[in-house]
Amino acid sequence: MGSKKKETDQKPKTGRRKREKDGRDSSKEIRWAKLDNTAHLFPAIAGEGMTNVYRVAIYLKEDIVRETLQEALEIVLPKFSIFNCRLRQGFFWYYFEENGKKAPTVVEETTYPCQYMDEKRNRNYLFRVTYYGHRINLEAFHVLTDGTGAFYFLKELAYQYLRLAHPELREKYGDGLSSQTSLNTEDSFLQNFKKSRISGGYKAGRAYLLKGPLFPRGKMGILHGHMPVEEVKQAAKRHGATLNEYLVAVFIWSAYQAYLKGMPSRNQLSVSVPVNLRPYFNSVTTKNFFVMVTAIFHPKEENQSFEDVIESVKTSLREQMTREHLEEVLSYNVTGEQMMILRTLPLVFKNPGIRGVYNMHARANTATVTNMGNITVSEPYQDYIERFDVLLSRSKGQNMKMALSTYNGTLSATITSAMKDTRLQRVFFRYLASQGISVTIESNGVYYE
Repeated sequence: MGSKKKETDQKPKTGRRKREKDGRDSSKEIRWAKLDNTAHLFPAIAGEGMTNVYRVAIYLKEDIVRETLQEALEIVLPKFSIFNCRLRQGFFWYYFEENGKKAPTVVEETTYPCQYMDEKRNRNYLFRVTYYGHRINLEAFHVLTDGTGAFYFLKELAYQYLRLAHPELREKYGDGLSSQTSLNTEDSFLQNFKKSRISGGYKAGRAYLLKGPLFPRGKMGILHGHMPVEEVKQAAKRHGATLNEYLVAVFIWSAYQAYLKGMPSRNQLSVSVPVNLRPYFNSVTTKNFFVMVTAIFHPKEENQSFEDVIESVKTSLREQMTREHLEEVLSYNVTGEQMMILRTLPLVFKNPGIRGVYNMHARANTATVTNMGNITVSEPYQDYIERFDVLLSRSKGQNMKMALSTYNGTLSATITSAMKDTRLQRVFFRYLASQGISVTIESNGVYYE
């Protein structure tokens, strides 16, 4: 189902908040907004070891000028209420409040991606913008939005940068937002919640976890694999699979070969796959709107084939990738927030409970594989843009994750890892190459230090 563009965004509720400590006018009316249903999780579990920060990056065909990028950010930020905010702690729930401070300072990247978001060092903002060479990085705390919302902001930031760097573009197109960009801020979880659709929730067995020597906290190994998307589609077609099913299966196969050595396991290999719900529910929200489904392969015999793996992955994903099932999961997630006992429980007691529930489920998945799909940009800027990347940070029980994105016929598979060895990555990319797929590998260099 296609999504229909909505012309205006929902305005957050407003209230008065005194801000003498910030040096701002305490009589000013300040906008505030509730967190979406999924966002309630992230402030409760985030920390230095599990940042819940992800990165979306755009590569231009020219080196970035810091001052120009800073100016672009200052123009674009006020137009996006979901980024122009800070997180506040109420008695019962966290909430967003309009920030109103100067935009965060753009700096050249000198550290590893997806570091903990210390808002006190970032003018209370929950995102950062850095650059390196010809790459612009947007890193966001997941409480703000998911990858779809982040890409709206990143692309507009890049468009504005290009208009400033190339005055002829600005003269022709001005500083307005693209017609493809949404500013809608509805909580689409609540909009599509149906009490009658509530099921038993998530059902998952204990997963096989990838373990090994780890990098020091905050350090991350990154391997990008770039390949023609049509070659990947042809390989998937030979197995009667979609591109997403195929690459998830190759990832699981790689874990099976690299860690289990083709042997049986008491625990299943399971990959968590985020599903963008917008196309299923005709939403254009810029807030979080996704649920997780799980791709499963349980090796019970020695030396099972790749065909065994991909058939198991196809079966498990197709059972879950229906509107009916996704509606059940969505409604189950909203139920917790709607329960009166939780709504009236002070936040100081809620947070330990949220962390406890999260920790109970944290070992249910071996890894996460997310696919942002085919990324498009507005026609005037296509000749200036080379590619996009997505990076995920580690989470409890998951030391390795993969993110997929496609632009202009090239698919990028980025594997981020907190582990020092590259067994799985080597199997993954070598298998793709063995299937006739041309793969170009790029690394951040930490494996060679």
